Parts: sequence; C-alpha cells; structure tokens
Amino acid sequence: MAWLSVAVVPATAQGVDLLELAVRKPEGGLVLDYNVRLQLPRVVDEALQRGVPIYFEAQATTYRPRWYWRDERVGRANRSWRLSFQPLTASWRVSQGGLHQSYGTQAEALAAISRGSNWPVADLAKVEPDQPLYVDFTFRLDTGQLPRPMQIGIGTLADWTLQVERTVQVEAQ
Repeated sequence: MAWLSVAVVPATAQGVDLLELAVRKPEGGLVLDYNVRLQLPRVVDEALQRGVPIYFEAQATTYRPRWYWRDERVGRANRSWRLSFQPLTASWRVSQGGLHQSYGTQAEALAAISRGSNWPVADLAKVEPDQPLYVDFTFRLDTGQLPRPMQIGIGTLADWTLQVERTVQVEAQ
C-alpha cells in the first residue's frame, strides 16, 4: 500500500478548519483520511440547544483530467451525520446511517464527526495505473436538511455557512 503524502496548508472557513487531508492508493482503490476542526457559531449552537438537529456532510469526488472534454468522474462518495442534543439526558447524539452514538459533551460529539480515516472514495479498476487523478473534497453544514421554517432566509446568513473545500492531486505510480 502506497501513501501519497499531501502537505495541507490549513484551509479555513468560518467555523471549519481543515487540519489534515491525505490520499492513499491501496490495491485497486483510493482512500481518503481527513481531519477538520469545527467551531459552531452562536446561532447554530443555540438552535442545537433548543432541540433542532443539524446535519453535516463530507463529499469526495475523484476525477481523471482530460484535455479534449470535461474531466471524467471516476468516483463519488458521501457521508452525512445528524447531530442533536437530547435535553432529558443532557447528552449529544451523533447518527450516521443506521448507527447512533451518544456523547457527554458537544466537543466529544463534534470530534466524532470531524475525523475520517480509510474512507474509500473511488474504485480504480477502470483507471490505468499511470493516469493522474485529483480529488475534490468538501465538508459542510447541510442547511437543506433543517426544518423548512428555518430554511427561509438562512441562505443569506453567514453564521449558517460552514464549509471548507480542497482539491488534492493524486500522483500516478
């Protein structure tokens, strides 16, 4: 298994810092490791404290560059999390797919969301080994999952725009 070392200059957006982003090419695939630091703005934290769940999404899209047409998409992977506060037990709950985990503090719950390792983002069976690739990575707060009344006018509020994006080149071996 070969490591493709990627030096990441920390990318910063309001409330989201990308600390680490690395791509590896194990046998026949492409996997991603990432680490972000989340700092929720006051309005997002208040919504959570009042029982409104919020959703985060990580997306990685792998492309093969082409000179004659748009770049070919080789793979796409999505992950999403639901973060909610349980006032009766004073605990934080993180849900991903059908799995749920409870945490004692908000910091512990955010730490569970903000890190991913060995995340398979592309199957390279159809790509020649010497082909250059790149991965577009996005981590964001998904405001489209909020309750409808909250979505009205939220697109113009900077406090609800938590997103970081980065493109990583994958070198051919």
